[in-house]
Amino acid sequence: MRETILSRELVLEFKKNEQDFTRNRKQPFVATLLFMLNLLRRSLVIEIDGFVCYLKERLSSGSNHRFTSSAFIQNRKKIDPKIFNRLSEVIIENFYTSDNDALNYFHGFRVLAVDGSWLTLPAANDLKKSFSVIKNKSGVDVVQAKASVLYDVLNEIALDAILSSLDTGERELALQHQHQWKKGDLIIYDRGYPSYDFIYEHVKAKTDCLIRVTVNSSAVIKTFLEGGKKSVVTDIYPGKNVSFKDKDYTRHTGLKVRLIRVELPTGEVEILINTLLDSRRYPTKMFKELYFLRWGVETFYDELKNKLKVEYFTGYSEVSIRQDFLCAIFISNLQSIMVNDLKEELIEQNHGKKYDYKVNANLSYGFLKNRILELLYQEAPLDNIFNELEALFLNNTIPIRKNRTNIRNTDKFKHRIKPKVSKNQRDAI
Repeated sequence: MRETILSRELVLEFKKNEQDFTRNRKQPFVATLLFMLNLLRRSLVIEIDGFVCYLKERLSSGSNHRFTSSAFIQNRKKIDPKIFNRLSEVIIENFYTSDNDALNYFHGFRVLAVDGSWLTLPAANDLKKSFSVIKNKSGVDVVQAKASVLYDVLNEIALDAILSSLDTGERELALQHQHQWKKGDLIIYDRGYPSYDFIYEHVKAKTDCLIRVTVNSSAVIKTFLEGGKKSVVTDIYPGKNVSFKDKDYTRHTGLKVRLIRVELPTGEVEILINTLLDSRRYPTKMFKELYFLRWGVETFYDELKNKLKVEYFTGYSEVSIRQDFLCAIFISNLQSIMVNDLKEELIEQNHGKKYDYKVNANLSYGFLKNRILELLYQEAPLDNIFNELEALFLNNTIPIRKNRTNIRNTDKFKHRIKPKVSKNQRDAI
């Protein structure tokens, strides 16, 4: 990662124009990038002061000249937001290797989940044009964007992230993650995603999928529900009003899928449609646990919004919004690989305790603030900062209390008001 950040190739690939970052300024490309990576959530003036002082005190850097908020805003416009995708790719390429014994799988699958979420943006005119505007219950215009993330729920890595307007459908966004699909992946989706074409794209890519469907979504689902069986392999066909232009299937092309009935403790029945047809290899009883793994992507959005504070944007342009969003995704991945590296230490530390404990995610982001500079900057001794962070992570853990349920308050965002921070969770960044 250090080699990538300090490479000339990164500058050439992600600067917007050829003439950008050619002169020796107070804030060169690397300094601008490191500053954005430093979890900017307070006033830019305060963040700049802390950044410059930290570089000067801890890193003896030659790039410790003071710069203004205006200079930073102008400089950040010269950097393509996709640079943070590239940095996340470095993590992904080095994490998913054949010799990484810490990788988690479920029945041989890398279990991924996709979900969308709305983000509230600053009410700037440029953002109103680039994203979407809705009126809340009070009649006030609120600028919104739709995020879609492909998330490895067992290893807690965001493989891909997209920010779009609300006009783009969830299925369309989900298929844009396709470049990250691999054979041996199982992707879990919630309601709102199932369609013949959507499932067909997964079968064609030899990637398995599992999707929750509503009980009245089609005649096939209704027939299965009335039949009372727990598992059935059946054929589905395209809908009557589907256009077959540019499709490599016809109205009569059948697609084999498996339907699973899952009964919840409340008595409700959930129907899952999936491509795991072999009932011996994939018994019906495993699907309740498997679908529950999708909750990992919900937890990820909670971290993104309430711990990483992704909606505390540091600018009012589309470039700034996309930079802040993708930067938060990268920081989340960086934190995840560090936590994954502590699994053996946590197992040993949990021995003999009533509960298993995990790293406190909220505090871990607070500990990363500023120390990111040491992690990613060449002059800092890597072993020292890793040992310091790992000690802080291990000394600040929280218990895992299983089988706890919370009643969902679906009305809490009807006025689009951000939730208050609860008494047991304070801002860490």
